[in-house]
Amino acid sequence: MMIRSFKELIEKVQNGEPQTLSVAVAQDADVLLSVWHAYQNRIIKGAYLVGNEKEIREIAGNLDIDLSKFEIVNEVEKEDACAAAIRLVKEGKASLPMKGFVDTSVALKALLNKEYGLRTGNLICHVGLMEIPGFDRMFLLSDSAMTIAPTLEQKVDLIKACTEIAHAMGNENPKVAVLCAVEKVNPKMPATLDAAELTRMNEAGEITGCMVKGPLAMDNAVSVEAARHKGIDHPVAGHADILITPDIEAGNILNKSMEYFARCEKAGCIMGAAKPMVLTSRASSDTSKMNSIALAVLAAQSAGKQ
Repeated sequence: MMIRSFKELIEKVQNGEPQTLSVAVAQDADVLLSVWHAYQNRIIKGAYLVGNEKEIREIAGNLDIDLSKFEIVNEVEKEDACAAAIRLVKEGKASLPMKGFVDTSVALKALLNKEYGLRTGNLICHVGLMEIPGFDRMFLLSDSAMTIAPTLEQKVDLIKACTEIAHAMGNENPKVAVLCAVEKVNPKMPATLDAAELTRMNEAGEITGCMVKGPLAMDNAVSVEAARHKGIDHPVAGHADILITPDIEAGNILNKSMEYFARCEKAGCIMGAAKPMVLTSRASSDTSKMNSIALAVLAAQSAGKQ
């Protein structure tokens, strides 16, 4: 069965292998609430809360969070907290890292550290998952946080990362829309050239596990009516499951527009490292953070079965 909501995603991970979080810089109300709710909903079996112990205990006390279910690792400096959180995963004490109340760059520096990090040689990228009102499916989005100006080769990796999660969600052949400002190839618009080449690579069997079409504008990627009106006849047109944006600006704006304008539920995680990393904006709600924990757990459970 294909997962079509965060409710179904949570039910899926509840029946899978339990995971333990390692939270880098945990002293934040939304971060602690997300971890607590993930524990209560059996998304995780436990967590290491790495950060300023005094602040963690004070915040948790105000929120009635039972800290006896978790282990606190006192690291006052944020860089040290990130390093310690990643080491816990590297040493096998925790299953998954989570970015807490800290800049993404600081958390990723620890993730990619040559000594104790979780780098693999694969492209490290961000994959977002959105449940948008009015649609019968969820959307995967890449990349809104990591890859600034992806090359053609990096876009292949972005598609692979999203496809991996789509498969974990039960979608055996996800439809991938390579988004551009227009749906026709224009030599003056490099993104359209990449989109056409990605489509060719998919048709030639060089990109597998999904169906790719580009260039597609946003309207004819997700609206059957818009695709029909513009005369675009392709299985992906109007039915996209995965949205690949041309650069980080487009991805970030689309991601946050869906959250603040469409009021969608969303999640995000980092793919390409040895373990998925829970990663959301510091401004994201505790619900979004809990959804992100569930997404990373799903990716980890799926990878463990391969």
